[in-house]
Amino acid sequence: MDYGLTGKTVLVTASSKGLGYASAKLFAQEGANVMLSSRSEEALEQAASQIVKETGNQNVAYCAADVSLVSDIERLFDTVESRFGGVDVLINNAGGPPAGNFDSIAEEQWAKAFELSLMSVVRCTKRVLPHMRQNQWGRIVNFASSSIKQPIDNLILSNTFRTGVAGLAKSLAIELAPDNILVNTLGPGRIATQRVASLDAIQSQKTGLSIDEVRRKSEAQIPMGRYGVPDEFAQMAVFLGSSANGYITGQSILVDGGLVRSL
Repeated sequence: MDYGLTGKTVLVTASSKGLGYASAKLFAQEGANVMLSSRSEEALEQAASQIVKETGNQNVAYCAADVSLVSDIERLFDTVESRFGGVDVLINNAGGPPAGNFDSIAEEQWAKAFELSLMSVVRCTKRVLPHMRQNQWGRIVNFASSSIKQPIDNLILSNTFRTGVAGLAKSLAIELAPDNILVNTLGPGRIATQRVASLDAIQSQKTGLSIDEVRRKSEAQIPMGRYGVPDEFAQMAVFLGSSANGYITGQSILVDGGLVRSL
């Protein structure tokens, strides 16, 4: 399949590892100009080098930025626009907020999660729209969580703000469709990333089960019988963020092996 990504500029935030990294690598494989971003310059340098090595695409760059900070977002976009021009495909991704239930989360944690999980999407999206509108083409894919369809125990911050992202995307899809800018939200289920490993470790501490036992119990609830791998999630991200997707917008799509039972 021709994704029509050659020469397109793709910005993937939180892309030094996990789902962001896997997606950035596939975009690079399809010939896009790719800008990586995360808070760690060292991790970004290693990630960019590995992507260039594996794909042969030399148009891979990086900029360290904390997307919960307005100043860092501005610097990130100044960097990508200076290197590649305007952003054609925006992948909004950020590390998950801390685990916890309502009683355990402090007010300052609510504020930080709001900035990281929701306002980062608002601010990054606002920055790409002039270029996308001018070209009458753009793709925005928000990485969220399966909690957009079914709340996850002990993840109240994610349950709250990820659903906010999905609502924002639905509204934007309606507003931006006349400009051929498509906006969708992807929710990963149990994908084998460091984030999921850390959540399994927290569950292990709570229950007294070993991490292997926690994982086996989780896998037993997944019809596919296993955790997904980042590349399986990334394939959907690349499709939604490409010219191959010409008519899907405003959707919240799960990549979860059938875990969530809701319609």
